[in-house]
Amino acid sequence: MGKQENLTRAVGTKGMPRAEREQLILDAAAEEFARKGYARGSTAEVAARAGITKPLIYEYFQSKDGLYLTCVDRAGARLVAAVRSAQEGPSDITRAARTLEAIFRALESRVHDWALVYDATLPSEGRLHDAATAYRRELNRLGAVGVAEVLDRSEVDEPMDADLATHLWYGTVSAAVAWWRHHPGQTADDMILRFERILTVLYPAKTSSSNSE
Repeated sequence: MGKQENLTRAVGTKGMPRAEREQLILDAAAEEFARKGYARGSTAEVAARAGITKPLIYEYFQSKDGLYLTCVDRAGARLVAAVRSAQEGPSDITRAARTLEAIFRALESRVHDWALVYDATLPSEGRLHDAATAYRRELNRLGAVGVAEVLDRSEVDEPMDADLATHLWYGTVSAAVAWWRHHPGQTADDMILRFERILTVLYPAKTSSSNSE
């Protein structure tokens, strides 16, 4: 089984510090919910993965909703911070490479985090929906800002072109992460180098000048 989708082994947690046990539960829950979605995810399965009793989950997180919300907050905050960190530097095509690299680094060994933020099985309203939506909107906003800044440096001034380019960017990121989930043996470095090779083919002049700096 690949690096990103390894199941947490039930080895028991007796004597483990509370904070460490909590992270173990969250890791197990993130894998369970990413595979099945919130709607079908089972706290009993999370407990089995983490090697704990089911009541301990409720002691720590009060409910399935509380557990999922903590998972989403952890995943969403990490992704947003990564994308924000990639905003530094020139506003050209290399920004796409920087942003994807930041996302790949953030998802190293936890590519399933992306599925938590974009879980289609979440309720249509309520705190889980609101939390996930807030992270999605911020990631989308950052993506739209990045695309707009790149296009501002070009001769593209047609609003519909910018709108299409933004949607193409969203699709590229989602497709790259989905591909990674289907090829869990790939590391973040593998993904970064693979994207760089593709970018070099698509934009050889820009990539070459960037690499020579």
